Amino acid sequence: MSESPNGVATPASIVDALKAVAGNPPKVRASFAKGRCVRGTYTPSDRAGDVTRSQSFRRPSRVLARFSVGGGNPDVADTYNRVLRGFSFRLGDGDHRSDILTESAPMHFARTPDQMLAFLEARIPGPDGRPDEAKVAAFSAANPETLNQANYVAARRLPGSFAGTTYWGVHAFPATSARGETRFIKFKVAPVGDDITLTEQEAGTKPADFLHDDLNTRIATGDVRFNVMALLDRPGDPVMDVTIRWPDEDSREEVRLGTIVITGFEPNQACDASIFNPANLADGIGHPPDEIFAARRTAYAISLAKRR
Repeated sequence: MSESPNGVATPASIVDALKAVAGNPPKVRASFAKGRCVRGTYTPSDRAGDVTRSQSFRRPSRVLARFSVGGGNPDVADTYNRVLRGFSFRLGDGDHRSDILTESAPMHFARTPDQMLAFLEARIPGPDGRPDEAKVAAFSAANPETLNQANYVAARRLPGSFAGTTYWGVHAFPATSARGETRFIKFKVAPVGDDITLTEQEAGTKPADFLHDDLNTRIATGDVRFNVMALLDRPGDPVMDVTIRWPDEDSREEVRLGTIVITGFEPNQACDASIFNPANLADGIGHPPDEIFAARRTAYAISLAKRR
């Protein structure tokens, strides 16, 4: 396993590398820089307590959320098919608030912070504005699991709507049920209705901000609804490696925790003034044990400070 040469990755160095890959645009998020802030409601299902005692998921609440396009470039075209789509949302209130961050692939591109830093450093553009393809290829050959996410994205058609995309939480969260039983879950946020995708030909006819235009139309017609699902673990599932999926993940048991309905837009400042912090989890949902999650908790605060 090839990692960063000195094993010195810190949340701050990862944020710096994310921004460097994007060309260091000022005062924007280090990742998922382009986005729209929205509001809505959450209604729990009658099975939520079977999975978690968290009041964030067992009580109705208002929702603050953000749809986004991956990468650190705030001007990225919605037709660019090599970056993820993101959906972050905040449920609950007061002492029972949870921030859940999901994206349009069920795995992350690095297993450890050192590997994540090395992955990014290999892709920082040179003087010609492009990364060194030989360096990228060498890193990928030594770290094949870092291609899992890109291969997943490449095998699928371009998302045709923020409202018609399935989003995943790549981490394994320990969830404690109303009966006091703890097991690992993964979050999956699925549109009510089918996923909406585009062929390359269809994507070629779309404007650069078509996802945002589509969201305007769908919110106006009340057509943005998601089921928040919990995928349930089985003995032996890998909970420390976020670059791989659980076996048979697409066909395993899942429980609907509740439904989010997006009802309107919020000024982007409502989402930009703070962060959706993955460490904000109400009692009943614990912090995942993997190294990437531990780094993200700090990195988000550092990114917020830099863009201010």
